[in-house]
Amino acid sequence: MNSEKGVPQQLPLGVSLRDDATFDNFYLSESDPNCQVVALLQAFASGENPEPVIYLWGDAGSGVSHLLQSACQSAEASGRSFQYLPLTDLLAMDPAVILDGLEQLELVCIDDLHLLEGHPQWQTALFHLYNRVKDSGRQLLLGARKSPRGLAIDLADLQSRLQWALVFQLQALSDGDKLAALRRRSRLRGFDLPEDVAQYILHRAPRDTRALFLCLEQLDRASLMAQRKITIPFVKQVLKI
Repeated sequence: MNSEKGVPQQLPLGVSLRDDATFDNFYLSESDPNCQVVALLQAFASGENPEPVIYLWGDAGSGVSHLLQSACQSAEASGRSFQYLPLTDLLAMDPAVILDGLEQLELVCIDDLHLLEGHPQWQTALFHLYNRVKDSGRQLLLGARKSPRGLAIDLADLQSRLQWALVFQLQALSDGDKLAALRRRSRLRGFDLPEDVAQYILHRAPRDTRALFLCLEQLDRASLMAQRKITIPFVKQVLKI
């Protein structure tokens, strides 16, 4: 979390941003329906777009977490105060403590919002934070795997607040786009992934882009250690697929 004068430090939560989670690293094809969403998020993260609350949702691996972390990276580059909170790591903690004072930050990003289902204390705490953020003129970016209407939220007031947000659904990449994204990511890592190897990985590894990129990272590390090119036999050996 970046902090500014007069903003109290939050608890050290052990939450860190992935170095590769940037807007530049988010794959977009020329006709990608996500282009407008990403452009709006870039303006939002830098403070150029004054929208108070944005709700971003999509299936696992669609890039929601990547874009929330990208927004934080962009906020930091712009000198804005921020906090990234993945609920998957925080649900066992006291929400009143975790969310206390966050409305003093310029940007708060809360990920994995679908995990609020069945957690009434977290729902109440988020409802109050939502109101405090809006009242203070700050910004809130929310990420989930379900739309606001699709969430099984017990607190009706929170559900209505979430539905008032500016809502966007991320569209999943096609297989052709995933293939292109794999090869582009490999070039960013400093090596060229042959198309036949990329096809092999795409059709045998988990299908979501985050899992595919993790496979690529694993292959890159193994290739450097073994001083070997990444071929299909090497992929079979390292990934066991």
